[in-house]
Parts: sequence; structure tokens; C-alpha cells
Amino acid sequence: MAEISLDMYQTLGIAVVVLLVGAWLKKKIRALNKFCVPAPVVGGLLYALIMFVLYLYGIVEIHYDETLKNVCMVFFFTSVGFQANIKVLKKGGIGLIIFLVVVVGMIFAQNGLAILIARLLGMDPAVGLCTGSIPMVGGHGTSGAFGPILEDFGITGATTLCTASATFGLVAGSLMGGPLGEHLIKKKNLLEKVKEEDPTVLVEDTKKHHHQASMYAAATYQLAIAVGIGTIISWLLSKTGMTFPVYIGAMIIAAIMRNVGEATGKITIHMGEINDIGGICLSIFLGIAMITLKLWQLADLALPMLILLAGQLLLMFIIARFVVFNVMGRDYDAAVLAAGTCGFGMGATPNAMANMQAVSDKYVPSVKAYILVPIVGSMFADFLNSLIITLFINIVK
Repeated sequence: MAEISLDMYQTLGIAVVVLLVGAWLKKKIRALNKFCVPAPVVGGLLYALIMFVLYLYGIVEIHYDETLKNVCMVFFFTSVGFQANIKVLKKGGIGLIIFLVVVVGMIFAQNGLAILIARLLGMDPAVGLCTGSIPMVGGHGTSGAFGPILEDFGITGATTLCTASATFGLVAGSLMGGPLGEHLIKKKNLLEKVKEEDPTVLVEDTKKHHHQASMYAAATYQLAIAVGIGTIISWLLSKTGMTFPVYIGAMIIAAIMRNVGEATGKITIHMGEINDIGGICLSIFLGIAMITLKLWQLADLALPMLILLAGQLLLMFIIARFVVFNVMGRDYDAAVLAAGTCGFGMGATPNAMANMQAVSDKYVPSVKAYILVPIVGSMFADFLNSLIITLFINIVK
């Protein structure tokens, strides 16, 4: 079998081509758009399948330089850290606090169940974590970040397992959310108690998220500063003897910079531009992560993976149907929130928004759900999930 090694520039080039192919396929295949599957995942899975066939027939195996993948990963998660705004959390009121507590409980439950099922199947509990909150709440971004960490602990193909689980979660969460919301609305006759709300509160704060071409440089510098100082924080945390992802320090510094800026008014954080840069970094990061997948490493784990993922699917239904709906008020808003939770609890915030949009288009908008889900899903879930995953990895290692 021929072996080819690519440098980081060639790896980047292939990743971008794969990303563009994925974007093209999303335009052509309606289901991919419906389930909000990221373009790098679409193109990357196709590329990984082609590489699998070439490997299977002993034609070629390609090795990649993943340096830029790690750089993009750190910059993306640093942009996530900038979204952790305590002022917004306070403004959300008691409903936001309750929902955030529920989501934290969900993250613990996903990892706890994953470890339990793995032990029952006689597997390494770290393999179970590949189907826990890493791919479920974390999605493809967190999967690509923590997969290599699990591989360092001897879990062969952990990145591939996490990515496959994240793809399953995207589809399953999207399929389950809408029907669950509709079932609750009809069964409980919730439309009879819906009150008219002012939808203008959903209008985005355009000042904070205004995009200016001249500010992209400043946003890049802010990201770079957070990353640079964050390496010191990550180094200090590593001295505790626990394992932390390389970007955790940068996330913490970014959150501090954002909240100091909000509190003092002396630091202008360019959130619109930071989100854009983070999105670009995520796409490149996922593109490189996807082309380096080795699908042949999954052969022996097919059945256990199905059992582990079935457990996560059942858990998500129970949490959304019986916990989120009951705790958040047992009303129409709670039903829409349950639908949204299925989306970002097994996929990503865009999936949650798509689920809620499907329910709202059929019935009426839910202002409460449209406020809570983006704040918790986009600003806090990834940040808290990374900390909790780190805790579980250190428990099972």
C-alpha cells in the first residue's frame, strides 16, 4: 500500500475543498439543510468514505499534518468563551437560571449513562464518553477537540467515534424535537392557555453585534490576546494533575475579558466579528478533523455504538418530555422548549432553533423559548460542557 504524507498547507487545501463540496451538496440535497448538518461534515464524511475504500483495497493511506486543526480549534473555543456574558444571564431572570440548571443536569446525565452502559457492555468507560455530552451537547466541534484527548488515553479511533455520534445526534435530535413538541401541545391542550406576547423583544441587539470590516483586525487581536494569556492558565491548571483541553485557559480568559468589558465599559469586545472569525475557524477545524477520520477503526464497535446511542436517544426523550416540560411550567412555552432541547441536547443550537421554528410556524411563536435556548445553547452550554467533560475524563482515566 502506498503511503502519502501531506504538510499543513496541503492539509488545509484539501480541508477547504472538502468544505466547499459539502456546502454544494447541502444546496443540492434538501435533507442536509433540514437537519442543519454542517458543510464540513457532509463533505468530510464523503471524503472519509472514499479514503476508507482506498484503504480497504490496499491502494493508498494518507497522513496529514494537523497543526492548523489545533490552532483553529483553540481560536473557535476562545470565541465561545467570549460569549459567556454574566450580564445577560442576570437579565434572563429565574427562568434562565432554572433552564441552565436543567441543562447542566442533562450534561451530567449523558456522561453518567454513557459510562454506565459502557461498563455493562464490558467496555472501557472512556469509549462510552465518546457517545456522551462530547458529541451530544458538544456536537462536532467538541468531538474534534476531545477525541484526540481520549486517543491519548488509548481509545483507538475516539475522534471518529465522537464524530459519528455527533452526526447521529444532529439527525436524531432534529427528528425527535418537532413531533415531541406537537404531541405535548395537543395532548395537554396547551393552545387554549397561550397568551399573546410582544415579539419585538426577540430583535437582536444590533449595536453589540454590528459588523464592521475595519473591526475584524481588532477582533482577531482580542482572540490572540486571550489565546496567549490562556496558555498560562492552561499550564497552571495542568499542574493540578488533571487533564484539561488545550483551549480551556483561553476560554476562561475570553470570558473574563468579555465580562470586565461589560462591567467597566472600558473594553469594547467586537462580538459580531469574533463570532464570524470563530465560525471560519470552526469550519476549517471540522474540515481537517473530518478528512483525518479513519473509518476502518470503527469495525469492532458497531453494535456497542448502537446500544450506547440508543441509550442517549432514550435519555434525551425522558429529559425533554418529563424534566424540561414539567420544570419549565407545563405550558405552551415549555413544550416549545422541550422541542428545542432535543435539538441542542443532541446536536447544536441551530437544530434547536429549527425545531422550535417548526412548532411555532404551525401554532404561535414562543418568546420565552426563543430567548432562553439561544442564550443557554450558544453562550453557556459549550463552556460548561467542556468543564464537565474534563471532570469525567479525569474520573475514568
